[in-house]
Amino acid sequence: MRCSGALELCLVSARGETMTTSLLINGKRVEVQASPDTPLLWVLRDELHLTGAKYGCGIAQCGACTVHLDGKATRSCVTPISVLAGVSVTTIEGLEGRHAVQAAWIRADVPQCGYCQSGQIMSAAALLAAKPRPTDEDIDDAMSGNICRCGCYQRVRAAIKDAAAMTSTTAEA
Repeated sequence: MRCSGALELCLVSARGETMTTSLLINGKRVEVQASPDTPLLWVLRDELHLTGAKYGCGIAQCGACTVHLDGKATRSCVTPISVLAGVSVTTIEGLEGRHAVQAAWIRADVPQCGYCQSGQIMSAAALLAAKPRPTDEDIDDAMSGNICRCGCYQRVRAAIKDAAAMTSTTAEA
């Protein structure tokens, strides 16, 4: 048996068997039993019942599974839990409906079918954390990995600009 105190995990074997992993999800420490190569998405959805992140493609091309790893937008469908030592994971549930992007999404009536929206919101929230006043090019770059089959891109852009304006106004007040 090999153990790592930093991640608080003990590998039963290197043959894909399960291990206990301690993760920091939405500010809470949780322990899960899974193989080290299990994608974070499946741990979130199947083990922790946090179903906001969606399965879209499984190859990090659509963005439906986007979560934050230490504040950075990351595709959870290709992120094995074995790389999460010391990393803070935030899901759409961790935003608790109080993020400026979520309020702007409602004001702009962004969703149509809604399937991609949690990934879109998580990417937009990471963008605004890194660049509080993004340009159109910044928005294009940050959101380019999020696919919306309904074509709500103009409303997404409007909501991001609205959230940036609201955040700037709040910060200046």
